[in-house]
Amino acid sequence: MKVNKGRVAVQVGLANANDDQIQKIWIPIWYLYNPLFQRLLDKASEMYGYQSTGPIMLPCSVDDFLRLRWRMENVNNG
Repeated sequence: MKVNKGRVAVQVGLANANDDQIQKIWIPIWYLYNPLFQRLLDKASEMYGYQSTGPIMLPCSVDDFLRLRWRMENVNNG
């Protein structure tokens, strides 16, 4: 799989949710500097720790992540 330069993979979804699937999503690196995303990374470190052998695992539903992504792209950078 070819990945655009300046992107990183995250894994989004809650394993215990009935209708939610876990998805791998490629995000721009600038997300990592956004305060909203940093809060989500703090939650991830509390839940999963810092050790990982794959994409960064984020503790939120796919729908919640899509809403967060919309806010970061439209509200904070508008």
